[in-house]
Amino acid sequence: MQETQALGSIIDFSGCTIWQKDHLVLSDVSFSVGRSEFIYLVGKVGSGKTSLIKTINAQLPLRDGEAMVAGFNLRKIRSREIPLLRRRLGIVFQDFQLLTDRNVHDNLEFVLKATGWKIRKEIETRITEVLDKVGLGLKGYKMTHQLSGGEQQRVVIGRALLNDPDIILADEPTGNLDPGLSMEVMGLFRRFNEVGVTVVIATHDIELVKASGLREIIIADGKVQDPAGENLVVPSMEAER
Repeated sequence: MQETQALGSIIDFSGCTIWQKDHLVLSDVSFSVGRSEFIYLVGKVGSGKTSLIKTINAQLPLRDGEAMVAGFNLRKIRSREIPLLRRRLGIVFQDFQLLTDRNVHDNLEFVLKATGWKIRKEIETRITEVLDKVGLGLKGYKMTHQLSGGEQQRVVIGRALLNDPDIILADEPTGNLDPGLSMEVMGLFRRFNEVGVTVVIATHDIELVKASGLREIIIADGKVQDPAGENLVVPSMEAER
């Protein structure tokens, strides 16, 4: 069941501990993300960024502390509610995770059907809308291996937009792209943020973050620091492997 969330925020963590099974990754994690905000989670590879992203989307259970995401309480969320939360989220992966035996159109159709879309005309309309948004309106028939890395990432972003999410979570979305393509992809995220989508991007690319001038939350050595806020997390004894 959804709960009331603090006015103006869409992600709230307070005193949370992040675990990977029995391995402590981050402790006393406290930060908030406002509705329609664009932030970066910045840290080296293995610092805990991915674990935090997985906690936000309820892939990793929250054991300690309190956290609200899009009105869902992560400490109290039930298994049957997790798909409802994830329909509010769009996930963008570094390694694309596209179905290689299907073309672009069928990759998107698979996701829509898996999330409850049933009417053929509505499915086709939504796929067309999303492909147009990411600049791939004429490439729905292409197999994924026929696309460049930048085009594949655009498909992944389109897939994330299918259910009109409130939040986009992107884990190292430019990690496999050259600088020029990285800027193009980041431009897409900025465009969607401008129409009200909250964007949270995990990255180790410090130069990209500094050039953006946007808010950053720093993750290092088991602690989280929000330079724009007042929350400095107590270091954990271990770091994510």
